Amino acid sequence: MFFVLGEYRITGRRAAEISASVERAVGEGDLAPGQLLPPMRELAVELGVNHNTVASAYRILRDRGVIETAGRRGTRVRPRPSSTSRELVQVDVPEGVLDAAAGNPDPALLPPLGAALAAAAGRASRAPVLYGAPPVDTELERLARAAFDAEGVPAGPVAVTAGALDGVERVLGAHLRPGDAVAVEDPGWGALLDLVPALGLRPVPVGVDDDGPLPDEAARALAQGARALLVTGRAQNPTGAVIGAERARALRAVLADHPQALLVEDDHGHGIVDDPLHALAGVTGRWAFVRSVAKAYGPDLRLAVLTGDPVTVDRVRGRQRLGPGWVSHLLQDTVVHLWRTGAVDPAATAASYGRRRDALITALRERGVEARGRSGMNVWIPVPDETGAVARMLQAGYAVAPGARFRVASPPGVRVTVSALTAEDIGPVADALASVTGPARAVRYG
Repeated sequence: MFFVLGEYRITGRRAAEISASVERAVGEGDLAPGQLLPPMRELAVELGVNHNTVASAYRILRDRGVIETAGRRGTRVRPRPSSTSRELVQVDVPEGVLDAAAGNPDPALLPPLGAALAAAAGRASRAPVLYGAPPVDTELERLARAAFDAEGVPAGPVAVTAGALDGVERVLGAHLRPGDAVAVEDPGWGALLDLVPALGLRPVPVGVDDDGPLPDEAARALAQGARALLVTGRAQNPTGAVIGAERARALRAVLADHPQALLVEDDHGHGIVDDPLHALAGVTGRWAFVRSVAKAYGPDLRLAVLTGDPVTVDRVRGRQRLGPGWVSHLLQDTVVHLWRTGAVDPAATAASYGRRRDALITALRERGVEARGRSGMNVWIPVPDETGAVARMLQAGYAVAPGARFRVASPPGVRVTVSALTAEDIGPVADALASVTGPARAVRYG
């Protein structure tokens, strides 16, 4: 049996077949984002199946982040289904165009890895890591824990994951179930905004200003049932926001009213910023703090250290044992060598990004354009029309990232990654951006 929806026919007799039919249509573009799906009883009658079969199919689709139910407004394909990655909303950079869209660190600021990899290989040859070995290198754990202690991150066991996103996914999976609501920064990290619905979770946007998540919006999201809050302490992507002491106190007060909420903090900016950390962890019973080495030491070092409350870390480690088992000790030993030898000077790295970031923001302000970027390598510029702005910037010889990759409900904008810019690029890039934006205006995210 089948049900015609526009030009597409939903087919199937079992829940798995019906859900696969819809998901396939979404993935192939036959069902567009926002497309209204038939009521469950109507579809059941047309397919000749039990109402519970269609209800189960729709539940599967909701859990996979393909559809959403909005009460009397019906069931629709999500505006951005999990089968449509935000990474597809990107710019093809032609030869000769300066790429300020990709979000990569400056290769000139990344340390050479030869000596660190050789040291790790030497240790592996002397004492190979075999099955049954501890998943976390003792020295890596000691160094990570010492750094956490020095920056005020509460005491807790340490796990190692294959990057920040892997760590966040494991923490969310340890406590949440499909259908749960998660408060996310808006604008925020595009990969994370994809991950949440892909896990069957429901993102609830929380606006961001220069000081990080807005406390009133975080409080509203948690009061409305969000079971987790995801925050970035510094170098927030894409806005460069930094949580200072005052904002941290306000957010801790919000969390204190919701002690059962799960708090996840992402410190991907460690090593490339000189802003002090104001961790929020410790207010709620369930929390995790994730620190990646990608931005400071290289994206191909797929490693992050994670700490949290004992239950959370134990669940992360337990599930990890049933998958990859552990993150390679060759990588762990490489990071240990980099940390021990001071391969990266965070102050110098932060200063290098800061000079370029501040110069671009100043140049834009001189041209009547407001932009934001307090830390890290990104600058966020509101624009009236993202598609037009990106296209006209390409014509001018510069690739910038469309804000759709980072937004849920916040106004349009574009992100410029300054790691590819030289001092000579600042003026021309600012001129081009000024030509595609409106007049200066107050900026609020979310």
